[in-house]
Amino acid sequence: MKTQKSEIIIAEEIIISKIYNIRGKQVMLATDLAELYQVETRALNQQVKRNIGKFPDRYMFQLTKDEYDRLRSQNVILKRGQHVKYLPLAFTEHGILMLSSVLNSERAEKVSLLIIDTFVRLREILFIRKDMSYQLEKIQTKIDEHDNQIDIIFKYLKELEQSNQEEIDFKKRKRIGFKTN
Repeated sequence: MKTQKSEIIIAEEIIISKIYNIRGKQVMLATDLAELYQVETRALNQQVKRNIGKFPDRYMFQLTKDEYDRLRSQNVILKRGQHVKYLPLAFTEHGILMLSSVLNSERAEKVSLLIIDTFVRLREILFIRKDMSYQLEKIQTKIDEHDNQIDIIFKYLKELEQSNQEEIDFKKRKRIGFKTN
C-alpha cells in the first residue's frame, strides 16, 4: 500500500514576512518557525536545547531585550507576546536547516526546504538589484559626461554666435574719417 505524500504549500510572501534583519543577518524567530512547522514553540526550543551542539552562534542566537523591544515596536505581529518569559531564539538560514534535522519530522524537512528556497530567492533578488543599481550608476555617469559635453558644445556655439555678431556689428558700424560718395 502506497502512502501518499502530502504537499505542503506556504506562500513565499508569508515566509518573507517572517524574515528579519537582526545583527546584520537574515533570521527567523523560533515562534514563527514553530508556527510554520506546526509544533509548539516550547517543543522547538526544547529540541534545540537537547541538541545545542548543532547550533553554534552563527546558526542561532537569543535576542537581547532591546532587539526584542525594537522588533515589537516595528512589527504589529510581535505585539501578541507583550510579556514574554524568555527572549526568543533567532535562526539563520543554516540554523533553520539544522533545525529540520533535530525536529525529525517530514513537515519540518519540507517546510525547511521551502524556507531555504525563499532565502536563496531573496539573495538572487538582492544580487539582481545590486547589479541593476550598478548598471544604473554607469548609465548615470555616462549621462553626466554627455551633459558636460553638451554644455561645452553650447558654450562654443554661444562664442561662435557672439563672434559672428561682433563681425556683423563691425561691418554695420558708422565709419569715421574721409568718405567718398
